[in-house]
Amino acid sequence: MFPFFLIVIIVLALALIVIALWVIGIYNTLQRQRIGTEASFSQIDVMLKRRWDLIPNLIETVKGYAAHEKGTLEGTMRARAAAMGARDPAERMKAEGELSGFLSRLMAVAEAYPDLKANTNFMSLQNQLAETEGTIASARTGYNGSASAFNETLSVFPSNLIGGLFGFKPFAFFQTAEAERATPSVKF
Repeated sequence: MFPFFLIVIIVLALALIVIALWVIGIYNTLQRQRIGTEASFSQIDVMLKRRWDLIPNLIETVKGYAAHEKGTLEGTMRARAAAMGARDPAERMKAEGELSGFLSRLMAVAEAYPDLKANTNFMSLQNQLAETEGTIASARTGYNGSASAFNETLSVFPSNLIGGLFGFKPFAFFQTAEAERATPSVKF
């Protein structure tokens, strides 16, 4: 009887060890994916900061040529301030969508002024902004891929049990705002 009891205890101990290792493995996978997704968001954040830094210079350059486009210029600066003041990723995503819409309108204003398009300072700023926008788009794609992988892992069994137990939450995706989808138009 004693050896049977010992065998049962050993089997139970091994089963508990296997379950513990399994839980640790799932937890570590979720942690790695969460950290990777947060790192992807940080890359976006760096590019957004660069964009925020370029906007005032671009606005000042455009101001001299497009004084009567005050609404677009002020709206761009308000949207920049809102984006910089966003407190969480969801608020940041919304504010950045609005800022992208204003930047599209600002570029459309610039297209209406041939002298402005010939200004080397403006062209340099426009090229830097275009490069930054491309990098932001690429970083958003990377972030959405990381968020998708994390959310998928978090939603499938048995990871959903472990994730729920440890309080993991899905990440929101960067989506194109309606303002970004609209074609900017300038009317005089």
